[in-house]
Amino acid sequence: MYVLAIDCGTQSLKAVVFDQTGKTIASKQIEFEPYYAHKPGYAEQDPQIYYDSLCRATQDLIKAHPIFLDTVKAITITTQRDMAICVDEQGVALRPAIIWADQRMIDEPRKMALHHRLIFSAIGMKSTTDILSRSCKAHWIQEHEPSIWKKTYKYLQLSAYLNHKLTGLFLDSVASQIGHIPFSYRHFRWEKKNSLKHDIFHIEDDKLCDLVQSSEIIGRLTNKAAKETGLPPKLRVIAAGSDKGCETLGVGCIDNESISISLGSQASVQTTTRKYYETLNFIPPFQAVIPGYYNPEIQIYRGYWMISWFKKEFAAKEVKLAKELGVSPESLLEKALIKIPPGSDGLILQPYWGAGVKMHDAKGAILGFSDGHTRLHIYRAIIEGIGFALYEGMQRIEKKSKIKVRKIMISGGGSQSDVICQMTANIFNLPVNRVQTFETSALGAAIAGFVGLKIYADYEEAILHMVHNQNEFLPQKDHVDLYEKIYHKIYKKIYKRVKPIYKSFDQIS
Repeated sequence: MYVLAIDCGTQSLKAVVFDQTGKTIASKQIEFEPYYAHKPGYAEQDPQIYYDSLCRATQDLIKAHPIFLDTVKAITITTQRDMAICVDEQGVALRPAIIWADQRMIDEPRKMALHHRLIFSAIGMKSTTDILSRSCKAHWIQEHEPSIWKKTYKYLQLSAYLNHKLTGLFLDSVASQIGHIPFSYRHFRWEKKNSLKHDIFHIEDDKLCDLVQSSEIIGRLTNKAAKETGLPPKLRVIAAGSDKGCETLGVGCIDNESISISLGSQASVQTTTRKYYETLNFIPPFQAVIPGYYNPEIQIYRGYWMISWFKKEFAAKEVKLAKELGVSPESLLEKALIKIPPGSDGLILQPYWGAGVKMHDAKGAILGFSDGHTRLHIYRAIIEGIGFALYEGMQRIEKKSKIKVRKIMISGGGSQSDVICQMTANIFNLPVNRVQTFETSALGAAIAGFVGLKIYADYEEAILHMVHNQNEFLPQKDHVDLYEKIYHKIYKKIYKRVKPIYKSFDQIS
């Protein structure tokens, strides 16, 4: 018995078939352009591309493995978060999807009820709520494309859009509702009409889809979807969760003493807990795939997207050579990476190429240049800078939870590098564990599928059988000591010292 997990990310869609031991039976990846931008800061994509990629991937899998028609018993979907897809009553997109990387804002925040304004002003959160309101994708559509908003029957996340394509139903997982939307992360439901959250995100209730818990059956494949995907009609579609949530589940991070580090386009550090707490004021923990649990998270907005930026701007030589050799550019860069010493010979980087909600005035910064530095020093400084930012996030999680982290579970594209995993162990001074597959989001979605099929009684039992630690990277004391000095004496002080300069940038530009 198998489960087919669909993992739709920013740059590709992966269809992965797992058995009930967590073994990958087959997989197919379809790549596409991450997004297109009509103006600086815009990031849009035709949502049909995601469904077409899903169909291509499943058709290729069935063609190569016809037995899957009988052995695949369910399909689950996990996708990138914080998207905006406006559809009509037939589920047809009315405009391109606005993806998470989009940075457009409306000129002024939406007006809030007086008592809410007074509350946010009193607790010092007015600037944060203003940013949340101005960056709400629905607000931009309402202001700039009112005719589109008027025609919008449902305002969906990508997972809900794909669920509708497969089942004809406007249903989605509770654990997929992460974005600029009026969702109660504390209570796992849509906010009530006059709530604080609804006053920040002005989206009508009837435009929001119905929700089910992870591992519940969303519906079954329609005849039309079966024909388009090559999968059998009536195949069960089972609810999973967001890509980061599924990653955290897929590495087996379900206790307070472990953290899940995702080295993806958006880098993040998460944990799993029954306790609701906010790592940053008014920035809630997201709902975990496991019902009733939370994933407190600190996010580095651009994360390992910066590796793509580096390849484009500085690594044309490696990109060209990699193509000739039939290997990845990262594998060539890794060989050069180990030649640069820890600390990058005094070069240090703050990875805020895209600022988050809380530090919305932050900019990217590289300090310490000398005539001996090369582009490869920048490459190592990027990886170290992201590591320091994630370490800072872990410290905040420890402070809020009052629990000491004992181990790291690592995933995402960056985790494929042994060198980067070792650097992470050294920066955090903690053992770093890597599981049997790099497709941890898909594995987490498959776990939700097997629980939904009643193969396992609960998520703990499923993880015991499906998640297997394969590699462990232990801290190296000499490197740990150096990184601790760099972090405490330099990195941790940078933001506060240069924050006034960041604000001056905004005023001048």
